[in-house]
Amino acid sequence: MKDILRDIGVIARALESISNIEFKEIDLAKGQFVYLVRIYENPGIIQEKLAELVKIDRTTASRAIRNLEKNGFIYKQADATNKKNKLLYVTEKGKSIYPFIIRENEHSNSVALEGFTKEEIETLSAMLKRVNNNISEDWHLVKKGNKRHY
Repeated sequence: MKDILRDIGVIARALESISNIEFKEIDLAKGQFVYLVRIYENPGIIQEKLAELVKIDRTTASRAIRNLEKNGFIYKQADATNKKNKLLYVTEKGKSIYPFIIRENEHSNSVALEGFTKEEIETLSAMLKRVNNNISEDWHLVKKGNKRHY
């Protein structure tokens, strides 16, 4: 079987590395843009759902959220129905840099997909969504302290 996950990993790391360098000028630390975009697109999301959305452990998500809040990009608000939950929102400062992040993302997409037809892009997108769905169950299993059976 072809090891496509290796290629996906290389692509993801390369693009994240580029983003981290380019986003230094707007004071976003390593990987924080991912969280900021998801909070912007899902106002009022709680940390647990955010961590699940980006497939990262809660400790890493907590650190990123704390740094984004400290740097004025997001704020927390108590949930009226469940006081344990803190709802996450983007501040005006965070909103002001969102368009820059999206432009960078769109540029990266256009570079990565250069030479692909519209149909190929649609097929690739659908296949990657399937891959994501396929790994989701294992991700949840392992995050809950279980072991996968090889």
